Amino acid sequence: MASGDREESKCCFKEWMTTQEEDLSELFQALTVEPENIDQLKQLAEKSITHFQDYIKRRNKLAHKDISAYFAPNWCSPWENSLLWVAGCRPSLFFRLVYALSGSEVESNLTEFLLGTKEGYLGEVMSSTQLLMINALQSKTISEEERLTMKLAALQEDIADQPIAMIAKGLSKVGEMNGEVEKVLDNHGRQMVKVLEEADGLRMNTLKELVKILSPLQAVDFLVASKKLHLCVHNWGRQRDQKLGRKEIDEEC
Repeated sequence: MASGDREESKCCFKEWMTTQEEDLSELFQALTVEPENIDQLKQLAEKSITHFQDYIKRRNKLAHKDISAYFAPNWCSPWENSLLWVAGCRPSLFFRLVYALSGSEVESNLTEFLLGTKEGYLGEVMSSTQLLMINALQSKTISEEERLTMKLAALQEDIADQPIAMIAKGLSKVGEMNGEVEKVLDNHGRQMVKVLEEADGLRMNTLKELVKILSPLQAVDFLVASKKLHLCVHNWGRQRDQKLGRKEIDEEC
């Protein structure tokens, strides 16, 4: 990836993080100031999903220039990169977050639940029908995750298989590049891009389906938590780098 392409990819990510901060502010305000305004909640949830979709489209276009940069991006901390699954989060984490929020809210508002005086968020109004639908979607998502994980593993194993192994064996010196090597690596990159696009499609579809199952209030509550978590993970990684004496991530575009 040329330096200009790498800068564009870094800026794409930086702009996405800024967009998440802005969306988080709007979502949180709606959740705390006008939680009864269902139309506004729906609009903000759809806006947030559209922003995610726009980011995925832009990122996938850039990934065609050098896919490998997205599997260990230098615009993220090593700790943040260690949490990645196919250059992003596992879609199954969406469900774990929903269950965590539901459980914590039920526990923290148990007295109000028993008295029947509390209304509102994920744990408070989650119906049995919703739980069944979420469980079915989770099973489907995990199955797709496993399929893509196996597909990625097969691509990684191809590095030690023919023809790459035979090419490496026949080179006159270590690290030598020739037309045959470039051709194989380019093909490998194209296959990696396809896996990324499938993984991003799974992330996007899972998010959309989950939001459909949730009520507008529940959806906004979930989106607030998910964006806050992503932003926190990014910042925690930077703080750990500083603590360990690593060079701070350059986020200037």
